[in-house]
Amino acid sequence: MMKKLLLGLAVIGLCSCSDEANIVGSWVQPIPGMENQVQGIKFEKDGKLASINMATLVYSSWEKNGDTLVLSGESIGNGVTIPFSDTYRIEKLDNNVLILKDGDFTLSYTKMK
Repeated sequence: MMKKLLLGLAVIGLCSCSDEANIVGSWVQPIPGMENQVQGIKFEKDGKLASINMATLVYSSWEKNGDTLVLSGESIGNGVTIPFSDTYRIEKLDNNVLILKDGDFTLSYTKMK
């Protein structure tokens, strides 16, 4: 019985790690109106987060809990800097696609190779 419990916990642990490992990396989407250019976010293993080609949206950190993802940073515009933390539900996460939802709002990203 104890061996089955330990095996089950090990499998759960491996699944959790692989989910986090999948999100680490650079995720991009076309810039609206400039489809030949991309913007996005870069997830690092240590919880740091960086913006890709978004000067006014400066990401700093991320936290994943189950299918919930919190992205934090600062929005910069017109001389005003506003801190933010946006919470999304992970609709899809695999080695190629990341889809985040907040109500009716959806963000779709492709992983850079």
